[in-house]
Amino acid sequence: MGLFDWLLGTDQAPVQEQIADAVTPAPPTAEDIEAALTAAESMVADGAASAPIVSRVTRVTTTVRALLPRLETMGVASLDTYNIVATATDYLPESLASYLSLPRDWADTRPVAGGKSSLLLLIDQLDLLATSMSRMYDAANRADASALVAQGKFLDEKFGGHHSTITLDDPRPVSNNPLDLEGA
Repeated sequence: MGLFDWLLGTDQAPVQEQIADAVTPAPPTAEDIEAALTAAESMVADGAASAPIVSRVTRVTTTVRALLPRLETMGVASLDTYNIVATATDYLPESLASYLSLPRDWADTRPVAGGKSSLLLLIDQLDLLATSMSRMYDAANRADASALVAQGKFLDEKFGGHHSTITLDDPRPVSNNPLDLEGA
């Protein structure tokens, strides 16, 4: 509020808040994210996508669904939270829509970039999304496991347990095999 506004008794703050609210959309809810994942699965089912595409989309959507309950604990401003939401609502649907808009025979056989067909480019994109989501899932679980280890150490020290040193094991590497759903 400026001096002129104070003298005249006008306040522009409510107008500025209305403009900010009108320009900034609300972040997607868990229901919005679930709807986007379901829509992505429908896209590959309705688009008669090949089995390698369907399995990769399933790996991504399964992992994102497993991460949904953890979004609140990861923090709204977290880069991982943003990437999870963007994967479900933007990255995955955009990749699928671009591929599915092409005729299947052309998309699956004609090289378009770096000697790869649209099918192979999509597979690379889906593998990257799946690996990234798997890493985020592992990181979220490791954070909870670390809290459990810390609580165990505290209890051991507090009540004189028999466990001398409890440490968290090294993380298991994420599988590069797109059909390995255990790594997801």
